[in-house]
Formats: sequence, structure tokens, C-alpha cells
Amino acid sequence: MAISESTGIPLIAVNDVLYHAPERRPLQDVMTCIREHVTIDTAGRRLEANAERHLKSPTEMARLFRRAPEVIDRTLRFLDRCNFSLGELKNTEYPDESRIGFANPQEALVELSEQGFQRRYPNGANPKVRLALTRELEMTLKLNYAKYFLTVYDIVRFATSKGILCQGRGSAANSVICYCLGITEVDPEKVDLLFERFVSEERKEPPDIDVDFEHDRREEVIQYIYNKYGRHHANLAATVICYRGRSAIREVGKAFGLSDDTVGALAGMLWGWSAEGVKEAEVRKAGLDPSDPRLNQVMQLAEEMIGTPRHLSQHVGGFLITRSRIDEVVPVENAAMEDRTVIEWDKDDLEALRLLKVDVLGLGMLSCLKRGLDLLRIHYRETPRLPSILLEERTEEAKPVYAMIQRADTLGTFQIESRAQMSMLPRLKPEKFYDLGIEVAIVRPGPIQGKMVHPYLLAREKFRETGVEPTYPAPSREHGPPDELKQILHKTMGVPLFQEQAMRIAIVAAKFEAAEADKLPARWPPSSVWAPSSFSTKSSSTG
Repeated sequence: MAISESTGIPLIAVNDVLYHAPERRPLQDVMTCIREHVTIDTAGRRLEANAERHLKSPTEMARLFRRAPEVIDRTLRFLDRCNFSLGELKNTEYPDESRIGFANPQEALVELSEQGFQRRYPNGANPKVRLALTRELEMTLKLNYAKYFLTVYDIVRFATSKGILCQGRGSAANSVICYCLGITEVDPEKVDLLFERFVSEERKEPPDIDVDFEHDRREEVIQYIYNKYGRHHANLAATVICYRGRSAIREVGKAFGLSDDTVGALAGMLWGWSAEGVKEAEVRKAGLDPSDPRLNQVMQLAEEMIGTPRHLSQHVGGFLITRSRIDEVVPVENAAMEDRTVIEWDKDDLEALRLLKVDVLGLGMLSCLKRGLDLLRIHYRETPRLPSILLEERTEEAKPVYAMIQRADTLGTFQIESRAQMSMLPRLKPEKFYDLGIEVAIVRPGPIQGKMVHPYLLAREKFRETGVEPTYPAPSREHGPPDELKQILHKTMGVPLFQEQAMRIAIVAAKFEAAEADKLPARWPPSSVWAPSSFSTKSSSTG
């Protein structure tokens, strides 16, 4: 107050907040010790003198500044003037990706999509594909997403021109535009997917196209983006590294001065990615006493620390590209790599603010495939086409491959080489490419927790033995034809395994619009059991 009076600079009421509640003070002390590389016994004046650095209520702030109530009023007026909203940062900051010869990005996207459509379907396509393309282009115009598609198209076009293998994946495979532009290789004529799973007007989320590039050559793609837009307009997003069980117990143990042997024993009880603390029973197994006050406090504070941000790191490939200078839109910092800066927000922050990002990801298996193709050219003078014969229905050439897969001889085979996948392969016995899609999807928490796995395997085995397909519940007459649910579920033996199936069931049975169906909970399947009707003597007549 004396300084304010002597300088004529008005006061405002603030509090140097380090934690939200007073009881977090011990954890703050530990964090200080970690930062300063000292123990709690030697930290001394590095620690705060009291527990007052917490977020105080308005009533408490008014009590603290009761000698100068005008300061509280001035602070509130000051805050009223701080009217910036993060909602102002939207995809209007995305750079215009117009093409020479076109009036605007949408016109360029329409023309490139049409060229791709003619290339993909030289003999014409199913009318539903043409209708889907028209609807998607209308949606991109309405949501102003054309420039985003053009950016991803340009990056993929560059990689292809340099012979770099790349492939779009995820929900982008639901898009006819992505297929026509060559971003994905999923033919919408063969795989019936919903565009609303990728882009939805109701969801109000920006499109998210993940593109995998050869791991060995991804840096070429990254440098292409930097060279095209410049570091002042393109930067990699950050990722927030948080404490897990092991790292938390190690850091807290060191801060409390525990010996390296003790810290190592405690950390050794936890799995590498565990998000849980050390339990008393495990401590006793290690020959330690969990009732020891210091050890008990270490365990308690380590558990509190789990999930706390530790440091910022560089995202694996999420690029934010802006029209304005990027440091006028988001905060940036220098990266460890020379001549590279990183945005201080992670991908979830960017998505929450609806800022469009481009994911340039590295995939080691694409590098392996490229080396394999090079060896075939060198030693056998063959240039296999991609996608491979596995994408076709079962052929004589593919039989030995599927025989290998069915006996779980898949070590080193991308997507189906984990122990969980290898244990499922002999049970599911994939015979065609779609079976592999089911195989990968079924060994996931959703189908397992939703109790979908055994009903599907039983129905599949019954069909193999008898050749009789499951029967399907039929919607009532006013809801639609009786085979609509069969069209949705017949590929998965009456058991819904994919979120698209859940959305289509809502559309057919409850007459949802596609955008409404997309708003169903993302956790699919639900926790309750959906038994296929082949295990029942009755079928529903109400849908």
C-alpha cells in the first residue's frame, strides 16, 4: 500500500495461488523439493512459510482487504474489463487454402473431389456413393471445412510424390471425400460407414484426420509443412506428461530422503504405466513397514501426485496451422530440437477450442512395408499393388496367409501381434479381411466389458456348424421393413460391435436423424448384454 501511494499505481487484490485448497500444502512442498533437487529436511526457506497460498473465497478476500475495501471494488472492475473469451479462437484462424484457378477453397475441393471420384470409379459408382459425396460437400460448405481437407490433401500429395507411404485412418475412413482425394483407401461402396461419425453439425467438433507416414521419413513431411507455412504460422502441439505410479513414488521418495534401495523396491511393485499407488500389502511383501509415519506419508502423497502434470513434451505429430502469427493465437515455447517451437497447449485443448489441427503421425510398420516392397523390386522385380490381396475376398493366394493368422503365427504382424490378439485368433479363425476388422475391434475394453465377445464367438461357431444365420428383431411396420436390422448386424452375427452399428440401430429403430444418433454416448457397447436373437426362441415385433 505504501508503494502504491508513493508511485500512484492503484492496488488490486490478488493472492499468489499455488494450490486450490489448504490441505494441498504438503504436496506443494514436495513439488518444490523435486524442482529444487533437495529433500524436505534440507529445503529450508525454499518452502512457503504457511498454507495461505490457496484459492480463497470472495468472503475471505474481502476480510483480508477490509482495511482497503476500494481495492476489492477496483479488482472486480478490472476483471470486468478482461473480457477475452477462449471461444473467440475458432477455425476462422485457419489459413485459406485456395487453389490457383478457383474462386475459393470450397470450389477447389468440389473440383478435386470430382476428379478423384472419376478416377476411383471409372465405370460409375453406386448412386448412394454419389449421394454421400454430394451431402458431404454440402456439409463442408456449411461448416467452412474445405480448407482443412485441402491442407491434408496437399500434405498427402507431397508424400506420395516423394514415394513416402502414407494412409489416413480412424473416423476419416467414413468420408467419401477422403477416399476421392486419396487420403484413405476405404471404398465406401464396399464398406457402409456413416459420415456423421467423422463430422457432425450437431457435435460442433472440427474434423480430425489422422494420417500415418513412414516413421523413417516423417521428418520430410514435417519439414515440408514448416517450409510451406513457416514457423510463425505452423507448430507442433504439446502433450502433457503426467505422473504415474512409478514416477510419483520415485520422486516423492527421493524428496523424503528415502534410500535408493527403498525407492527402487517401492517402484518395482508397480507396473510401468500403472495409475495406482503402492498398497500396504505390497509394502509388507517388500519387507517394509507401512505404519512408519514417513513411509506412510510418502505413499499417501505419491497417490495424490498421480495424474498431476509433470512437464510439457512434443506431440507425436499434431500440427496447428494459423492465418495470423501463431504466437498471437496460442502460447508457444522453444522446443529441445534446434529451430523448432512447440505450442504450450495439448491436442485436447486445441479440440476444446475448435482449432483445426493436422495429425502427421509416424508408423514404423509403414517403414517395414516400404522396405519389404523395395526388397521385392530388387530381388524379384515385382511391384505389388497396394492395398494387397488381403483386401480382396478370400482368394487362393490369400489362403496360406489366413492359415498362418488362424494359428496365431502373427508375431511382427501389425495390429494382431499382441498377446491378447494372438489368444483370440484361433478362436475367431479369420477367413477374410472384414474378419480381421472384427478381430481387432473385439479385443478392446468396450466389447469385453459389454459382454459382446462370447455371444459373437458362439454365433459365429454356430453358423460355421449349421450354416444357419441368426434371426433378427424386426421393427414394427410403421418403423420400417423387417430386414433393416439384419442389414446392420448380419456381418457381426447379430451382435453390435461397432459404434456405427449403434448409430444405425438408433436411426432404424428409433427414427433418429444421423446427427442425433451421433450424440449417443461414445462408450459402445453398453455395459448390459445384447444377446443375438439366435439364442432366443422369440424375436421382437416392436423393434
